[in-house]
Amino acid sequence: MKKFLIGCLLLTACQTATPPPTLVTPPTATAALPPTPIPATRTPEPTATLEPSPTPFPRFFTDQFDSSLAGWVILQAGNEAVPNVSTENNSLRLQMDSPHTWLYALYGAQDYADVRLATQFVNSALSPAFFGLVCRYSETDGWFEYNVSTAGAYNVLYGKWLSVGVADYLPIIDGSSKQIGQSGETQQIGLTCSGAVLQLYINGVLVRSVDISRYELTEGKVGLAASSFENVPVVAVFDWVTISEP
Repeated sequence: MKKFLIGCLLLTACQTATPPPTLVTPPTATAALPPTPIPATRTPEPTATLEPSPTPFPRFFTDQFDSSLAGWVILQAGNEAVPNVSTENNSLRLQMDSPHTWLYALYGAQDYADVRLATQFVNSALSPAFFGLVCRYSETDGWFEYNVSTAGAYNVLYGKWLSVGVADYLPIIDGSSKQIGQSGETQQIGLTCSGAVLQLYINGVLVRSVDISRYELTEGKVGLAASSFENVPVVAVFDWVTISEP
């Protein structure tokens, strides 16, 4: 019985005791801090863009005339008019509107001693004319010029400037060949300049070797040639030219 009363007293005391009031702390006022200043930074100067180095002109290549004529030089003899030269439909077009005119497209970026040239062309206007290749061109010493006529003839000339626009041509050899196609047909010619010998090709066939040891031309530029006779216009259309090692 005593244990029960003590237990009740303890229980009653626990239930009736009023808890002490809880001290409520008022909210602390938060001081507004000024924003942290951001240190000034120096805006970097724009970096200069370096211009790409110009692409060097190749030495051996095939030009299909599908872009500009960069690297090529146009020369003319026998006529003071502005040369009519253009690239159209992936071809080089040399047009002569006056009789006895010579047009040259020389690759001025390189000089060659021994070299092989090849080109494909068509006589678009059907007028009798010469179409050719040039090697060892020197403005002061002259050049070798291999020409093929759509009339079935060919020749090799030693050309040399007498004055601006006036050239002298010394025949070295001439001949005829059944390998030459008719006017209006697509044809190919080739020329190898090696040592003291020129080798002449028509539509893939070697037609002649020519001794040039008497001429003191050892190196120079290469290129294409076309010339008119009495009948004009002459339109020489070159599809491509290949410059390679012999």
